[in-house]
Amino acid sequence: MGSSIASGVTLQGTLMNHDHTVSCVAIQAETLNNLAYTRIPFILGEANSLYKQGKPGLSNTFGAALWGIDFNLWCASVGIRRVHMHQGTGYRYISWQPINTTREVIGTRAPYYGNIAVAAMLGNPSAGDVQILNIQLPNTTEAAYAAYVDKKLARILVINMNEYNYTIGGQFGGAPNPVERPSKTYRFKLAQASGEAQIQRLLANGSDAISGITWDGYSYNYELGNGKPVRLNNVTVGETAEVSGGVISVSVPDSSVAVLNVEGLT
Repeated sequence: MGSSIASGVTLQGTLMNHDHTVSCVAIQAETLNNLAYTRIPFILGEANSLYKQGKPGLSNTFGAALWGIDFNLWCASVGIRRVHMHQGTGYRYISWQPINTTREVIGTRAPYYGNIAVAAMLGNPSAGDVQILNIQLPNTTEAAYAAYVDKKLARILVINMNEYNYTIGGQFGGAPNPVERPSKTYRFKLAQASGEAQIQRLLANGSDAISGITWDGYSYNYELGNGKPVRLNNVTVGETAEVSGGVISVSVPDSSVAVLNVEGLT
């Protein structure tokens, strides 16, 4: 998405920005289309947020996890078959730190949670033919995707990338943000007429968070369960959304993700 040492690189403008992600993938998508006649799967063999191993306060934050979801699902929607997210011990954009070093402690990093959400959206690859389609939204600070399994709608994912910092002054200091966290309601017209969808959420205190992240109420914090999922009691889970008049709605706080599981709708 850019250089970690370039001026003007920000969470909102560089990573949490759907239009910028689309523009950065465009040349790869064009190459894919030009080579489609070969029927060879197109793979991005090395990718991540900011080159030169990422930037502290950007690549290691929850905002980068939101970017990773948008980036990987956009790649899937244009036909890229696989993306290898580059890792490296001590790198700022890694999903996990595998060992203790003199500079970094072992642990799960924020981008890992984005990978978990992408995996949940794609589902079990052996369950059927999975297709990801982008649902066009009007603002560059939001993105939505639909997952079809054997050509039937299974899941809808919404990313609200409006930046909400938990602290005034960012992750390295400052008082808690006194501004109440805004939310936006998204409505989708479905062919299914009735039923309830299960909601899963990817949450943190804000886009600048580097810890305290949960997926569907689970933490993968190394200190809790050595990186294995641990259910937290202070996070709301089991939410549902009902189809009304063929429309399903979900409220998504700024700097968070919601997944609607609609497979069971009739």
